[in-house]
Amino acid sequence: MLHIQAADLRAAVYATATVCFLGPTHSWRGHRWRWRSSASFFVARSAIPSPRHLSASIEASTSIAAIGEVKKPDICTADELHYVAVPGTDWKIALWRYLPSNEAPRRNHPLMLLSGVGTNAIGFDLSPGASFARQMCSHGFDTWIVELRGAGLSIRSNDSNGNIVSPGRPVASNLDSADEENSSVNLIFDGHPVVSNTPGTESVISKVNGNKGELLSWDESRLVAKLTATFMRIAERLSVFLNEGQLKAISEKFLEQISKLLEDAGLVERFNEVASNIANLLESRQNSAFASQIRDLSQRLVMTIGEGQKSVSPQLFDLQERLLSTIEDFQKQLDLIITYDWDFDNYLDEDVPAAMDYIREQSKVKDGKLLAIGHSMGGILLYALISKSTSQRCKSGLAAIVTLAASVDYTSSNSSLKLLLPLADPAQALNVPVVPLGALMTAAYPLSSRPPYVFSWLNSQISAQNMMLPELYEKLVLNNFCTIPAKVILQLTTAFREGGLRNRTGTLSYKDHLHGCNIPVLALAGDQDLICPPEAVYETVKLIPESKVTFKVFGNSDGPHYAHYDLVGGRMATTEVYPCIVEFLSCHDQLNES
Repeated sequence: MLHIQAADLRAAVYATATVCFLGPTHSWRGHRWRWRSSASFFVARSAIPSPRHLSASIEASTSIAAIGEVKKPDICTADELHYVAVPGTDWKIALWRYLPSNEAPRRNHPLMLLSGVGTNAIGFDLSPGASFARQMCSHGFDTWIVELRGAGLSIRSNDSNGNIVSPGRPVASNLDSADEENSSVNLIFDGHPVVSNTPGTESVISKVNGNKGELLSWDESRLVAKLTATFMRIAERLSVFLNEGQLKAISEKFLEQISKLLEDAGLVERFNEVASNIANLLESRQNSAFASQIRDLSQRLVMTIGEGQKSVSPQLFDLQERLLSTIEDFQKQLDLIITYDWDFDNYLDEDVPAAMDYIREQSKVKDGKLLAIGHSMGGILLYALISKSTSQRCKSGLAAIVTLAASVDYTSSNSSLKLLLPLADPAQALNVPVVPLGALMTAAYPLSSRPPYVFSWLNSQISAQNMMLPELYEKLVLNNFCTIPAKVILQLTTAFREGGLRNRTGTLSYKDHLHGCNIPVLALAGDQDLICPPEAVYETVKLIPESKVTFKVFGNSDGPHYAHYDLVGGRMATTEVYPCIVEFLSCHDQLNES
Protein backbone atom coordinates (compact mmCIF):
# COMPACT_ATOMS: atom_id res chain seq x y z
CA MET A 1 0.00 0.00 0.00
CA LEU A 2 1.26 3.50 -0.78
CA HIS A 3 2.52 5.35 2.26
CA ILE A 4 2.01 9.09 2.09
CA GLN A 5 4.22 11.39 4.13
CA ALA A 6 2.43 13.87 6.39
CA ALA A 7 3.65 16.83 4.37
CA ASP A 8 2.49 15.22 1.13
CA LEU A 9 -0.90 14.46 2.67
CA ARG A 10 -1.25 18.05 3.77
CA ALA A 11 -0.42 19.19 0.26
CA ALA A 12 -2.96 16.78 -1.22
CA VAL A 13 -5.69 17.90 1.16
CA TYR A 14 -4.73 21.52 0.52
CA ALA A 15 -5.01 21.11 -3.22
CA THR A 16 -8.15 19.01 -2.95
CA ALA A 17 -9.85 21.49 -0.70
CA THR A 18 -9.15 24.09 -3.35
CA VAL A 19 -10.69 22.08 -6.15
CA CYS A 20 -13.48 21.15 -3.74
CA PHE A 21 -14.27 24.85 -3.71
CA LEU A 22 -12.42 26.13 -0.69
CA GLY A 23 -12.29 29.84 -0.18
CA PRO A 24 -13.39 32.86 1.82
CA THR A 25 -17.11 33.38 2.14
CA HIS A 26 -18.20 36.35 0.13
CA SER A 27 -20.87 37.39 -2.29
CA TRP A 28 -20.87 39.80 -5.19
CA ARG A 29 -23.86 41.75 -6.28
CA GLY A 30 -23.13 42.61 -9.86
CA HIS A 31 -25.36 44.20 -12.45
CA ARG A 32 -26.46 42.38 -15.53
CA TRP A 33 -24.71 43.33 -18.73
CA ARG A 34 -26.01 42.50 -22.15
CA TRP A 35 -24.52 43.11 -25.54
CA ARG A 36 -26.60 42.56 -28.67
CA SER A 37 -25.66 40.31 -29.82
CA SER A 38 -13.54 9.50 -37.67
CA ALA A 39 -12.71 7.59 -34.72
CA SER A 40 -13.57 3.99 -33.89
CA PHE A 41 -16.31 3.43 -31.31
CA PHE A 42 -18.65 1.03 -29.66
CA VAL A 43 -22.01 1.79 -28.13
CA ALA A 44 -24.46 0.56 -25.52
CA ARG A 45 -28.15 1.49 -25.85
CA SER A 46 -31.28 1.57 -23.81
CA ALA A 47 -33.80 -1.06 -24.79
CA ILE A 48 -36.10 1.32 -26.68
CA PRO A 49 -34.45 3.98 -28.89
CA SER A 50 -36.42 7.01 -30.01
CA PRO A 51 -38.47 6.19 -33.17
CA ARG A 52 -37.16 9.33 -34.86
CA HIS A 53 -33.60 8.00 -34.60
CA LEU A 54 -34.32 4.34 -35.18
CA SER A 55 -32.61 4.39 -38.58
CA ALA A 56 -29.56 6.05 -37.13
CA SER A 57 -29.49 3.42 -34.38
CA ILE A 58 -29.59 0.61 -36.94
CA GLU A 59 -26.76 2.21 -38.91
CA ALA A 60 -24.68 2.58 -35.77
CA SER A 61 -25.30 -1.03 -34.76
CA THR A 62 -24.04 -2.17 -38.16
CA SER A 63 -20.95 0.03 -37.86
CA ILE A 64 -19.91 -1.35 -34.50
CA ALA A 65 -20.25 -5.02 -35.33
CA ALA A 66 -16.52 -5.48 -35.78
CA ILE A 67 -15.74 -3.87 -32.43
CA GLY A 68 -18.50 -5.19 -30.22
CA GLU A 69 -21.52 -3.91 -28.36
CA VAL A 70 -21.32 -3.57 -24.61
CA LYS A 71 -24.00 -3.62 -21.97
CA LYS A 72 -24.71 -0.15 -20.63
CA PRO A 73 -23.88 -0.06 -16.90
CA ASP A 74 -26.64 0.88 -14.46
CA ILE A 75 -24.90 4.10 -13.51
CA CYS A 76 -25.28 5.37 -17.08
CA THR A 77 -28.74 6.91 -17.29
CA ALA A 78 -28.39 8.09 -20.88
CA ASP A 79 -30.28 6.57 -23.82
CA GLU A 80 -27.02 5.40 -25.36
CA LEU A 81 -23.42 5.04 -24.24
CA HIS A 82 -20.76 5.50 -26.92
CA TYR A 83 -17.00 5.06 -26.78
CA VAL A 84 -14.71 7.06 -29.03
CA ALA A 85 -11.03 6.24 -29.54
CA VAL A 86 -8.81 9.30 -29.18
CA PRO A 87 -6.30 9.21 -32.07
CA GLY A 88 -2.67 8.81 -31.05
CA THR A 89 -3.55 7.62 -27.53
CA ASP A 90 -4.79 4.47 -25.82
CA TRP A 91 -7.87 6.27 -24.50
CA LYS A 92 -11.50 5.63 -25.33
CA ILE A 93 -13.61 8.48 -23.99
CA ALA A 94 -17.23 7.90 -23.03
CA LEU A 95 -20.11 9.85 -24.59
CA TRP A 96 -23.55 9.75 -22.97
CA ARG A 97 -26.24 10.36 -25.59
CA TYR A 98 -29.77 11.66 -24.91
CA LEU A 99 -32.07 11.34 -27.90
CA PRO A 100 -34.40 14.28 -28.67
CA SER A 101 -38.07 14.09 -27.83
CA ASN A 102 -40.49 13.38 -30.64
CA GLU A 103 -42.77 16.14 -29.37
CA ALA A 104 -40.06 18.82 -29.50
CA PRO A 105 -39.14 20.98 -32.49
CA ARG A 106 -36.55 19.49 -34.83
CA ARG A 107 -33.12 21.00 -34.34
CA ASN A 108 -30.36 21.50 -36.89
CA HIS A 109 -27.36 20.98 -34.63
CA PRO A 110 -26.45 18.44 -31.94
CA LEU A 111 -25.54 19.71 -28.48
CA MET A 112 -22.26 18.82 -26.71
CA LEU A 113 -21.94 19.17 -22.91
CA LEU A 114 -18.54 19.52 -21.19
CA SER A 115 -18.27 19.32 -17.40
CA GLY A 116 -15.74 20.75 -14.96
CA VAL A 117 -12.30 19.57 -13.86
CA GLY A 118 -12.32 16.21 -12.13
CA THR A 119 -16.01 15.55 -12.79
CA ASN A 120 -18.04 13.04 -14.80
CA ALA A 121 -21.41 12.98 -16.56
CA ILE A 122 -23.52 12.53 -13.43
CA GLY A 123 -23.54 16.24 -12.63
CA PHE A 124 -25.49 16.86 -15.84
CA ASP A 125 -27.98 14.06 -15.07
CA LEU A 126 -28.62 13.80 -11.33
CA SER A 127 -32.20 12.56 -11.54
CA PRO A 128 -35.11 12.53 -14.02
CA GLY A 129 -36.55 15.67 -12.42
CA ALA A 130 -33.19 17.46 -12.11
CA SER A 131 -31.37 16.56 -15.28
CA PHE A 132 -29.70 19.25 -17.37
CA ALA A 133 -29.20 16.75 -20.21
CA ARG A 134 -32.83 15.54 -20.15
CA GLN A 135 -34.07 19.12 -20.20
CA MET A 136 -32.03 19.84 -23.32
CA CYS A 137 -33.17 16.74 -25.21
CA SER A 138 -36.78 17.42 -24.20
CA HIS A 139 -36.46 20.63 -26.22
CA GLY A 140 -35.35 18.71 -29.29
CA PHE A 141 -31.55 18.79 -28.97
CA ASP A 142 -29.58 15.62 -29.71
CA THR A 143 -27.55 15.91 -26.50
CA TRP A 144 -24.13 14.38 -25.80
CA ILE A 145 -22.21 14.54 -22.51
CA VAL A 146 -18.48 14.06 -23.06
CA GLU A 147 -16.48 12.34 -20.32
CA LEU A 148 -12.87 13.34 -20.93
CA ARG A 149 -9.96 10.96 -20.31
CA GLY A 150 -9.74 9.83 -16.71
CA ALA A 151 -13.36 10.74 -15.97
CA GLY A 152 -16.34 8.48 -15.33
CA LEU A 153 -16.70 5.61 -17.76
CA SER A 154 -13.80 6.57 -20.04
CA ILE A 155 -11.34 3.70 -20.35
CA ARG A 156 -7.70 3.17 -21.18
CA SER A 157 -6.06 0.17 -22.83
CA ASN A 158 -2.73 -0.13 -21.05
CA ASP A 159 -1.11 -3.12 -22.66
CA SER A 160 -0.91 -5.16 -25.85
CA ASN A 161 -3.42 -7.68 -24.51
CA GLY A 162 -6.14 -5.04 -24.49
CA ASN A 163 -6.59 -4.97 -20.72
CA ILE A 164 -8.57 -1.94 -19.66
CA VAL A 165 -7.99 0.43 -16.79
CA SER A 166 -10.22 3.33 -15.87
CA PRO A 167 -8.55 6.06 -13.79
CA GLY A 168 -11.96 7.71 -13.58
CA ARG A 169 -13.09 5.09 -11.10
CA PRO A 170 -12.67 5.67 -7.34
CA VAL A 171 -9.07 6.57 -6.63
CA ALA A 172 -8.81 4.44 -3.52
CA SER A 173 -8.61 1.30 -5.62
CA ASN A 174 -6.02 2.91 -7.86
CA LEU A 175 -3.80 3.84 -4.94
CA ASP A 176 -3.95 0.41 -3.37
CA SER A 177 -3.45 -1.55 -6.57
CA ALA A 178 -0.66 0.24 -8.36
CA ASP A 179 1.06 -1.43 -11.27
CA GLU A 180 2.61 -4.66 -10.05
CA GLU A 181 5.25 -4.64 -12.74
CA ASN A 182 7.47 -2.85 -10.21
CA SER A 183 8.11 -6.14 -8.45
CA SER A 184 9.77 -7.58 -11.53
CA VAL A 185 13.53 -8.04 -11.28
CA ASN A 186 14.13 -8.40 -15.01
CA LEU A 187 14.58 -5.33 -17.16
CA ILE A 188 15.43 -5.04 -20.86
CA PHE A 189 17.05 -1.88 -22.18
CA ASP A 190 18.04 -1.45 -25.82
CA GLY A 191 17.61 -5.19 -26.29
CA HIS A 192 20.00 -6.16 -23.47
CA PRO A 193 19.09 -7.46 -20.00
CA VAL A 194 20.33 -5.10 -17.32
CA VAL A 195 19.12 -7.08 -14.31
CA SER A 196 19.28 -10.78 -13.67
CA ASN A 197 19.13 -13.07 -10.68
CA THR A 198 22.61 -14.57 -10.74
CA PRO A 199 22.99 -17.61 -8.43
CA GLY A 200 25.41 -17.10 -5.62
CA THR A 201 24.99 -13.35 -5.21
CA GLU A 202 22.97 -13.69 -2.04
CA SER A 203 24.73 -13.47 1.32
CA VAL A 204 23.43 -14.43 4.76
CA ILE A 205 23.98 -12.18 7.75
CA SER A 206 22.74 -11.94 11.31
CA LYS A 207 19.77 -9.81 12.21
CA VAL A 208 18.99 -8.70 15.74
CA ASN A 209 15.34 -8.58 16.74
CA GLY A 210 15.18 -7.34 20.32
CA ASN A 211 17.22 -9.72 22.46
CA LYS A 212 16.69 -12.59 20.06
CA GLY A 213 19.01 -13.26 17.11
CA GLU A 214 17.70 -14.86 13.97
CA LEU A 215 19.15 -15.46 10.51
CA LEU A 216 17.63 -13.65 7.58
CA SER A 217 18.97 -13.30 4.05
CA TRP A 218 20.32 -9.99 2.75
CA ASP A 219 18.94 -10.37 -0.76
CA GLU A 220 21.50 -8.34 -2.66
CA SER A 221 20.34 -9.31 -6.14
CA ARG A 222 16.75 -8.34 -5.39
CA LEU A 223 17.73 -4.94 -4.04
CA VAL A 224 20.06 -4.27 -6.96
CA ALA A 225 17.31 -5.26 -9.37
CA LYS A 226 14.76 -2.99 -7.76
CA LEU A 227 17.11 -0.02 -7.57
CA THR A 228 18.20 -0.49 -11.18
CA ALA A 229 14.62 -0.81 -12.40
CA THR A 230 13.65 2.35 -10.52
CA PHE A 231 16.51 4.43 -11.92
CA MET A 232 15.84 3.15 -15.43
CA ARG A 233 12.17 4.01 -14.98
CA ILE A 234 13.10 7.55 -14.01
CA ALA A 235 15.53 7.94 -16.91
CA GLU A 236 13.49 6.39 -19.71
CA ARG A 237 9.78 6.06 -19.02
CA LEU A 238 9.34 9.13 -16.85
CA SER A 239 11.29 11.37 -19.22
CA VAL A 240 8.29 11.28 -21.55
CA PHE A 241 6.11 12.99 -18.95
CA LEU A 242 8.47 15.37 -17.11
CA ASN A 243 11.00 17.96 -18.14
CA GLU A 244 14.68 17.79 -17.16
CA GLY A 245 14.25 19.94 -14.07
CA GLN A 246 11.43 17.77 -12.78
CA LEU A 247 13.38 14.58 -13.53
CA LYS A 248 16.30 15.90 -11.52
CA ALA A 249 14.02 16.87 -8.64
CA ILE A 250 12.32 13.50 -8.46
CA SER A 251 15.58 11.51 -8.64
CA GLU A 252 17.10 13.67 -5.92
CA LYS A 253 14.03 13.15 -3.78
CA PHE A 254 14.31 9.37 -4.14
CA LEU A 255 18.01 9.34 -3.24
CA GLU A 256 17.30 11.61 -0.30
CA GLN A 257 14.69 9.19 1.01
CA ILE A 258 17.21 6.34 0.91
CA SER A 259 19.89 8.52 2.51
CA LYS A 260 17.63 9.20 5.49
CA LEU A 261 17.64 5.49 6.27
CA LEU A 262 21.42 5.67 6.75
CA GLU A 263 21.81 8.77 8.84
CA ASP A 264 22.81 6.81 11.95
CA ALA A 265 24.99 4.29 10.15
CA GLY A 266 28.03 6.39 9.34
CA LEU A 267 27.58 5.58 5.67
CA VAL A 268 26.12 8.82 4.41
CA GLU A 269 29.36 10.15 2.93
CA ARG A 270 30.01 7.02 0.86
CA PHE A 271 26.36 6.85 -0.12
CA ASN A 272 26.31 10.47 -1.28
CA GLU A 273 29.30 9.86 -3.52
CA VAL A 274 27.56 7.03 -5.35
CA ALA A 275 24.25 8.91 -5.36
CA SER A 276 25.93 11.90 -7.00
CA ASN A 277 27.27 9.68 -9.77
CA ILE A 278 23.79 8.25 -10.34
CA ALA A 279 22.23 11.73 -10.45
CA ASN A 280 24.77 12.92 -13.01
CA LEU A 281 24.22 9.82 -15.13
CA LEU A 282 20.44 10.25 -15.04
CA GLU A 283 20.80 13.87 -16.09
CA SER A 284 22.98 13.12 -19.11
CA ARG A 285 21.46 9.80 -20.31
CA GLN A 286 23.77 9.94 -23.35
CA ASN A 287 26.31 7.21 -22.63
CA SER A 288 25.92 4.02 -24.68
CA ALA A 289 26.79 2.03 -21.56
CA PHE A 290 24.07 3.81 -19.57
CA ALA A 291 22.18 0.68 -18.54
CA SER A 292 25.20 -1.24 -17.28
CA GLN A 293 26.52 1.82 -15.46
CA ILE A 294 23.19 2.28 -13.69
CA ARG A 295 23.31 -1.37 -12.58
CA ASP A 296 26.92 -1.07 -11.36
CA LEU A 297 26.12 2.03 -9.35
CA SER A 298 23.01 0.35 -7.91
CA GLN A 299 25.21 -2.58 -6.89
CA ARG A 300 27.61 -0.21 -5.12
CA LEU A 301 24.70 1.39 -3.26
CA VAL A 302 23.44 -1.98 -2.09
CA MET A 303 26.92 -3.11 -1.05
CA THR A 304 27.39 0.08 0.95
CA ILE A 305 24.06 -0.45 2.67
CA GLY A 306 24.89 -4.14 3.18
CA GLU A 307 28.04 -3.26 5.07
CA GLY A 308 25.95 -1.16 7.39
CA GLN A 309 23.56 -4.08 7.81
CA LYS A 310 26.41 -6.34 8.91
CA SER A 311 27.26 -3.98 11.73
CA VAL A 312 23.99 -5.07 13.39
CA SER A 313 23.45 -1.55 14.62
CA PRO A 314 20.10 -1.25 16.45
CA GLN A 315 19.06 1.42 13.95
CA LEU A 316 19.60 -0.98 11.04
CA PHE A 317 18.01 -4.19 12.24
CA ASP A 318 15.15 -3.81 9.74
CA LEU A 319 17.08 -1.89 7.08
CA GLN A 320 16.34 -4.28 4.21
CA GLU A 321 12.61 -4.11 4.81
CA ARG A 322 12.70 -0.33 5.11
CA LEU A 323 14.78 0.01 1.96
CA LEU A 324 12.47 -2.27 -0.03
CA SER A 325 9.47 -0.38 1.26
CA THR A 326 11.04 2.96 0.22
CA ILE A 327 11.77 1.67 -3.27
CA GLU A 328 8.30 0.15 -3.74
CA ASP A 329 6.52 3.24 -2.48
CA PHE A 330 8.57 5.44 -4.77
CA GLN A 331 7.82 3.19 -7.74
CA LYS A 332 4.12 3.47 -7.00
CA GLN A 333 4.45 7.24 -7.03
CA LEU A 334 6.13 6.99 -10.43
CA ASP A 335 3.22 4.82 -11.59
CA LEU A 336 0.77 7.53 -10.59
CA ILE A 337 2.72 10.15 -12.52
CA ILE A 338 2.83 7.89 -15.58
CA THR A 339 -0.82 6.82 -15.31
CA TYR A 340 -2.13 10.37 -14.87
CA ASP A 341 0.03 11.80 -17.62
CA TRP A 342 -2.18 14.45 -19.23
CA ASP A 343 -2.86 18.17 -18.96
CA PHE A 344 -5.47 20.70 -20.09
CA ASP A 345 -4.03 20.83 -23.63
CA ASN A 346 -4.56 17.07 -24.01
CA TYR A 347 -8.26 17.68 -23.38
CA LEU A 348 -8.30 20.60 -25.81
CA ASP A 349 -6.18 19.19 -28.65
CA GLU A 350 -7.17 15.51 -28.52
CA ASP A 351 -10.27 14.59 -26.51
CA VAL A 352 -12.62 17.41 -27.52
CA PRO A 353 -11.83 17.22 -31.28
CA ALA A 354 -12.31 13.42 -31.24
CA ALA A 355 -15.69 13.86 -29.53
CA MET A 356 -16.79 16.61 -31.92
CA ASP A 357 -15.85 14.60 -35.01
CA TYR A 358 -17.76 11.61 -33.72
CA ILE A 359 -20.86 13.62 -32.79
CA ARG A 360 -20.91 15.24 -36.24
CA GLU A 361 -20.74 11.83 -37.88
CA GLN A 362 -23.49 10.33 -35.75
CA SER A 363 -25.85 13.31 -35.93
CA LYS A 364 -25.38 13.85 -39.68
CA VAL A 365 -25.36 17.60 -39.22
CA LYS A 366 -25.54 19.37 -42.57
CA ASP A 367 -23.13 22.25 -41.94
CA GLY A 368 -20.74 20.26 -39.73
CA LYS A 369 -21.26 22.47 -36.66
CA LEU A 370 -22.21 21.77 -33.07
CA LEU A 371 -23.84 23.71 -30.29
CA ALA A 372 -21.90 23.39 -27.02
CA ILE A 373 -22.36 24.09 -23.32
CA GLY A 374 -19.46 24.02 -20.88
CA HIS A 375 -19.60 24.23 -17.10
CA SER A 376 -16.51 25.49 -15.24
CA MET A 377 -13.47 23.90 -16.97
CA GLY A 378 -15.83 22.76 -19.72
CA GLY A 379 -16.53 26.40 -20.49
CA ILE A 380 -12.82 27.19 -20.32
CA LEU A 381 -12.25 24.51 -22.95
CA LEU A 382 -14.79 26.17 -25.24
CA TYR A 383 -13.15 29.58 -24.84
CA ALA A 384 -9.73 28.02 -25.49
CA LEU A 385 -11.07 26.22 -28.59
CA ILE A 386 -12.39 29.50 -30.03
CA SER A 387 -9.17 31.35 -29.20
CA LYS A 388 -6.97 28.66 -30.70
CA SER A 389 -9.09 28.47 -33.86
CA THR A 390 -8.92 32.25 -34.24
CA SER A 391 -5.14 32.29 -33.79
CA GLN A 392 -4.75 29.58 -36.43
CA ARG A 393 -7.33 31.15 -38.75
CA CYS A 394 -9.38 27.98 -38.92
CA LYS A 395 -13.00 27.11 -38.16
CA SER A 396 -13.93 26.09 -34.63
CA GLY A 397 -16.75 23.79 -35.75
CA LEU A 398 -19.13 25.49 -33.31
CA ALA A 399 -22.44 27.19 -34.14
CA ALA A 400 -22.81 28.84 -30.72
CA ILE A 401 -21.68 28.22 -27.14
CA VAL A 402 -22.96 28.67 -23.61
CA THR A 403 -20.49 28.90 -20.73
CA LEU A 404 -21.55 28.40 -17.13
CA ALA A 405 -19.27 29.79 -14.41
CA ALA A 406 -16.17 29.85 -16.61
CA SER A 407 -13.29 32.22 -17.32
CA VAL A 408 -9.77 32.11 -18.76
CA ASP A 409 -8.55 34.91 -16.46
CA TYR A 410 -9.09 34.95 -12.69
CA THR A 411 -6.51 37.60 -11.81
CA SER A 412 -9.02 40.33 -10.96
CA SER A 413 -11.36 38.15 -8.89
CA ASN A 414 -11.27 36.76 -5.37
CA SER A 415 -11.79 33.20 -6.59
CA SER A 416 -11.19 30.47 -4.03
CA LEU A 417 -9.27 28.63 -6.74
CA LYS A 418 -6.35 30.93 -5.96
CA LEU A 419 -5.40 28.34 -3.37
CA LEU A 420 -4.20 26.24 -6.31
CA LEU A 421 -1.19 28.51 -6.69
CA PRO A 422 1.11 26.56 -4.32
CA LEU A 423 0.85 23.63 -6.74
CA ALA A 424 2.38 25.79 -9.46
CA ASP A 425 5.71 24.65 -8.01
CA PRO A 426 6.74 21.57 -10.07
CA ALA A 427 8.37 20.00 -7.01
CA GLN A 428 5.03 20.16 -5.21
CA ALA A 429 3.42 18.42 -8.17
CA LEU A 430 5.91 15.59 -7.76
CA ASN A 431 4.97 15.27 -4.08
CA VAL A 432 1.31 15.12 -5.09
CA PRO A 433 1.16 13.60 -8.61
CA VAL A 434 -2.62 13.35 -8.42
CA VAL A 435 -5.40 14.91 -6.39
CA PRO A 436 -7.88 12.13 -5.48
CA LEU A 437 -10.82 14.51 -5.51
CA GLY A 438 -13.50 11.82 -5.59
CA ALA A 439 -12.11 9.92 -2.60
CA LEU A 440 -11.53 13.06 -0.56
CA MET A 441 -14.97 14.48 -1.30
CA THR A 442 -16.49 11.19 -0.18
CA ALA A 443 -14.46 11.33 3.03
CA ALA A 444 -15.36 14.97 3.67
CA TYR A 445 -19.09 14.66 3.03
CA PRO A 446 -20.10 13.22 6.45
CA LEU A 447 -18.15 16.02 8.15
CA SER A 448 -19.98 18.64 6.10
CA SER A 449 -23.51 17.27 6.47
CA ARG A 450 -23.65 15.94 10.04
CA PRO A 451 -22.87 17.32 13.51
CA PRO A 452 -20.49 18.85 14.45
CA TYR A 453 -20.39 20.06 10.79
CA VAL A 454 -16.61 20.49 10.71
CA PHE A 455 -16.57 20.88 6.91
CA SER A 456 -19.91 22.66 6.55
CA TRP A 457 -18.14 25.52 4.73
CA LEU A 458 -17.71 23.15 1.77
CA ASN A 459 -21.43 23.22 1.06
CA SER A 460 -21.55 26.89 0.05
CA GLN A 461 -18.66 26.34 -2.33
CA ILE A 462 -20.83 23.94 -4.34
CA SER A 463 -24.40 25.12 -3.82
CA ALA A 464 -26.09 28.10 -2.17
CA GLN A 465 -28.31 27.49 0.83
CA ASN A 466 -31.56 25.65 0.02
CA MET A 467 -30.77 25.49 -3.70
CA MET A 468 -30.41 21.71 -3.94
CA LEU A 469 -32.44 18.88 -2.48
CA PRO A 470 -30.34 17.06 0.18
CA GLU A 471 -30.55 13.71 -1.62
CA LEU A 472 -29.38 15.24 -4.91
CA TYR A 473 -26.58 17.13 -3.21
CA GLU A 474 -25.42 13.89 -1.62
CA LYS A 475 -25.51 12.10 -4.97
CA LEU A 476 -23.51 14.89 -6.56
CA VAL A 477 -20.80 14.90 -3.90
CA LEU A 478 -20.46 11.13 -3.68
CA ASN A 479 -20.61 10.30 -7.39
CA ASN A 480 -19.60 13.24 -9.55
CA PHE A 481 -15.91 13.68 -8.76
CA CYS A 482 -12.82 11.88 -10.09
CA THR A 483 -9.05 12.05 -9.75
CA ILE A 484 -7.17 15.04 -11.18
CA PRO A 485 -3.59 14.84 -12.49
CA ALA A 486 -1.24 17.45 -11.05
CA LYS A 487 -0.33 18.41 -14.63
CA VAL A 488 -3.91 19.60 -15.24
CA ILE A 489 -3.84 21.69 -12.07
CA LEU A 490 -0.41 23.10 -12.93
CA GLN A 491 -1.68 24.39 -16.26
CA LEU A 492 -4.91 25.76 -14.83
CA THR A 493 -2.95 27.84 -12.30
CA THR A 494 -1.76 30.02 -15.20
CA ALA A 495 -5.27 31.50 -15.24
CA PHE A 496 -4.28 33.35 -12.04
CA ARG A 497 -1.23 35.00 -13.57
CA GLU A 498 -0.89 38.00 -15.82
CA GLY A 499 -2.10 37.13 -19.30
CA GLY A 500 -4.51 34.44 -18.13
CA LEU A 501 -4.60 30.76 -19.04
CA ARG A 502 -1.79 29.61 -21.33
CA ASN A 503 -0.93 26.50 -23.28
CA ARG A 504 1.55 24.03 -21.80
CA THR A 505 4.56 25.73 -23.38
CA GLY A 506 3.46 29.22 -22.33
CA THR A 507 3.58 30.48 -25.91
CA LEU A 508 -0.17 31.07 -26.34
CA SER A 509 -2.49 32.96 -24.02
CA TYR A 510 -6.03 31.75 -24.59
CA LYS A 511 -7.48 35.21 -23.90
CA ASP A 512 -5.39 36.98 -26.53
CA HIS A 513 -7.46 35.85 -29.50
CA LEU A 514 -10.99 35.99 -28.11
CA HIS A 515 -11.39 39.40 -29.74
CA GLY A 516 -11.67 37.48 -33.02
CA CYS A 517 -14.58 35.34 -31.82
CA ASN A 518 -17.18 35.15 -34.60
CA ILE A 519 -19.80 32.89 -33.02
CA PRO A 520 -22.56 33.77 -30.51
CA VAL A 521 -21.62 33.32 -26.84
CA LEU A 522 -23.91 33.22 -23.81
CA ALA A 523 -21.88 33.58 -20.59
CA LEU A 524 -23.74 32.86 -17.34
CA ALA A 525 -22.58 33.46 -13.77
CA GLY A 526 -23.96 32.85 -10.28
CA ASP A 527 -24.18 35.72 -7.80
CA GLN A 528 -22.71 33.64 -4.94
CA ASP A 529 -20.26 31.56 -6.94
CA LEU A 530 -17.05 31.47 -4.89
CA ILE A 531 -15.16 29.45 -7.50
CA CYS A 532 -15.81 31.60 -10.54
CA PRO A 533 -17.32 34.87 -9.31
CA PRO A 534 -19.21 37.11 -11.74
CA GLU A 535 -16.25 39.48 -12.00
CA ALA A 536 -14.06 36.60 -13.21
CA VAL A 537 -16.63 35.67 -15.86
CA TYR A 538 -16.82 39.29 -16.97
CA GLU A 539 -13.04 39.44 -17.27
CA THR A 540 -13.36 37.02 -20.19
CA VAL A 541 -16.66 38.35 -21.52
CA LYS A 542 -15.27 41.85 -22.09
CA LEU A 543 -12.69 40.43 -24.52
CA ILE A 544 -15.37 39.15 -26.94
CA PRO A 545 -16.95 41.51 -29.50
CA GLU A 546 -20.08 43.07 -28.04
CA SER A 547 -22.17 41.95 -30.98
CA LYS A 548 -21.35 38.32 -30.23
CA VAL A 549 -21.72 38.01 -26.46
CA THR A 550 -24.54 38.02 -23.93
CA PHE A 551 -23.69 38.09 -20.22
CA LYS A 552 -26.15 37.34 -17.44
CA VAL A 553 -25.75 36.94 -13.67
CA PHE A 554 -28.34 34.76 -11.91
CA GLY A 555 -29.40 35.53 -8.34
CA ASN A 556 -31.11 38.44 -6.57
CA SER A 557 -30.26 40.40 -3.46
CA ASP A 558 -33.24 38.91 -1.66
CA GLY A 559 -32.79 35.42 -3.17
CA PRO A 560 -32.60 32.92 -4.60
CA HIS A 561 -28.80 32.79 -4.87
CA TYR A 562 -26.63 30.73 -7.21
CA ALA A 563 -23.33 29.10 -6.28
CA HIS A 564 -20.96 27.20 -8.58
CA TYR A 565 -23.11 24.16 -9.35
CA ASP A 566 -26.56 25.77 -9.03
CA LEU A 567 -26.51 26.95 -12.64
CA VAL A 568 -26.53 23.27 -13.64
CA GLY A 569 -28.51 21.48 -10.95
CA GLY A 570 -30.02 23.98 -8.53
CA ARG A 571 -33.72 23.75 -7.76
CA MET A 572 -34.43 27.01 -9.61
CA ALA A 573 -32.37 26.12 -12.68
CA THR A 574 -35.28 24.44 -14.46
CA THR A 575 -37.42 27.58 -14.30
CA GLU A 576 -34.79 30.32 -14.55
CA VAL A 577 -31.56 29.06 -16.15
CA TYR A 578 -32.68 26.38 -18.60
CA PRO A 579 -35.27 28.56 -20.42
CA CYS A 580 -32.60 31.22 -20.93
CA ILE A 581 -30.23 28.66 -22.43
CA VAL A 582 -32.87 27.03 -24.65
CA GLU A 583 -33.98 30.40 -26.00
CA PHE A 584 -30.37 31.32 -26.85
CA LEU A 585 -29.60 27.99 -28.52
CA SER A 586 -32.84 28.09 -30.50
CA CYS A 587 -32.00 31.55 -31.83
CA HIS A 588 -28.62 30.36 -33.09
CA ASP A 589 -29.54 26.94 -34.46
CA GLN A 590 -29.79 28.05 -38.08
CA LEU A 591 -27.78 26.18 -40.68
CA ASN A 592 -24.82 28.12 -41.97
CA GLU A 593 -22.34 26.72 -44.45
CA SER A 594 -19.78 29.49 -43.87
